[in-house]
Amino acid sequence: ALFVPSGFQALSDIAGTTGYFADLGLPLPTLAAWGTGLFELIAGLLILVGFQTRIIALLLAAFCIAAGFIGHYGQGGGDAMLAFLHQQMLMKDIAISGGFLALAMAGAGAWSVDGRGLA
Repeated sequence: ALFVPSGFQALSDIAGTTGYFADLGLPLPTLAAWGTGLFELIAGLLILVGFQTRIIALLLAAFCIAAGFIGHYGQGGGDAMLAFLHQQMLMKDIAISGGFLALAMAGAGAWSVDGRGLA
């Protein structure tokens, strides 16, 4: 459920998200903002209901690693506190990725769409 509000926020302030991606030096920041927001929202909802859980969890694990390294690795410049915060955010993204890898291995629970055989 972490990605549902994140995706909604990215889509609700597409100009701000685009500006952030442009500041990171991403090519086509507007397209990246829309794609990221939609991916986070849809993937978050799919994980929440347990539809295609293993595949979506693998995609989210890869997304977390990519987002962590693109958004946080080496960021902070000469500000030691900001560099530390970015390092913590990178480690958080790696940890979340590990959780998604565990979910991909275990699969969804019995109450999920996958678990009920509806997928």
